[in-house]
Amino acid sequence: MRTPPNESLSSDIADTPQARKASEPERRCILSGETAPRETLVRLVASPAGLILPDAQEKAPGRGAWIGVSRDEFAAALAAGKLKGALARAFKTGDLEVSGNLPEMVENALTRVLLDRLGLEMRVGSLILGTQRIAEQARGGAVALLLHARDASEDGRKKLDQAWRVGRDAEGSGERGLELPLDRNALSVALGRDNVVHLALADEAAAARVMKPLKRLMHYLGHDLPAADGPPRRAPMTN
Repeated sequence: MRTPPNESLSSDIADTPQARKASEPERRCILSGETAPRETLVRLVASPAGLILPDAQEKAPGRGAWIGVSRDEFAAALAAGKLKGALARAFKTGDLEVSGNLPEMVENALTRVLLDRLGLEMRVGSLILGTQRIAEQARGGAVALLLHARDASEDGRKKLDQAWRVGRDAEGSGERGLELPLDRNALSVALGRDNVVHLALADEAAAARVMKPLKRLMHYLGHDLPAADGPPRRAPMTN
């Protein structure tokens, strides 16, 4: 069965209730009070000195606090003092230091995790770079996930999107690659290559590994990826 538009991934990646396993862990956002899948929330931890830091890889020991709101909502809660109160309740202490640039720290940490994952995929040979190579692989049906830099040209995107649809036997579906919240400079520096504008993942396992940090970053930026049954569209650009 063909995957729906804008979803190049198998059902274990699709963010729909039907695709989620019953045992999928959920966490409660300390600001909104809403419960959501852990993969869309960001974990915060307190250092021994009480400094609040992002734990983008969820590896820091001890108690953590989870946020599921967008960066703008997070920044507003910080400015209003609501965040510190919520953190004090979560960590059961008021002896905490919350940096004024915490929203930016969280975004940078999430971005770093995504870029590190792309770098790992490149080293193991799962990442395809170069417009011509991507087009050839896409037409041959060897691309599971197609990604574009934020500042990629419309013409360049359209050509690769079309090649991808041809390879997936999905012409006329409107299926398109996803637009990353990163420009070509950020991608080029992170991957150590010149002018990285388009990227592709060769298999669904690699695509799933990349989608995990990408979905979390996009959710934090307030640009959730469309549901599997939603209309095809690119992830919105950020400033």
